Amino acid sequence: MQSAPSIQILLDELERMPGIGAKSAQRIAYWVLNSERATAERLAEAIVEVKDKVHFCSTCFNYAEDELCALWASPARDQSILCVVSEPRDSPPIERTGTFKGLYHVLGGELSPLSGIGPDDLHITELMKRLGINEVQEVIIATNSNVEGETTASYLARLIRPLGIKLTRLASGLPVGGELEYADEVTLGRAIESRREL
Repeated sequence: MQSAPSIQILLDELERMPGIGAKSAQRIAYWVLNSERATAERLAEAIVEVKDKVHFCSTCFNYAEDELCALWASPARDQSILCVVSEPRDSPPIERTGTFKGLYHVLGGELSPLSGIGPDDLHITELMKRLGINEVQEVIIATNSNVEGETTASYLARLIRPLGIKLTRLASGLPVGGELEYADEVTLGRAIESRREL
């Protein structure tokens, strides 16, 4: 059965979103259709508002509505510890742990020579300026543990190590509740390398 043109336009737009396939797009579209008009208008207004108001923090390149993001502007944050992440979406999971009280620096991606992304395409120059000005005593590199993330971490380590700043990398290994028999060799190898004394 052919969808009405306006429904098809909505389906096409929803399917362009990452992680939304045809079935998910249908569920969302029909939810919008079956919702009250006020609900659909709130959703549309929220999308437009976030596009109008949110930009990158001028210091750490995280999402912000003011010149500085809320974390950077907070006096409660420990300015001596800097966590380097690839994208703005990488800091909320760290925040949810409740264990990190420092500041972030968002690179805006990861090094990927095959995709044409080099050091000049990331916020590495700005990171090095922050390390030269601020009283940063530790840098935690929290890039992904894939090829691009590891390449980026190695590159940053070569730049930061000569500054005499403590340099750490997120430990990687087995998830809590995971079973050894289901772990792949790379994950298990990293768990062994990242082992700690009891």
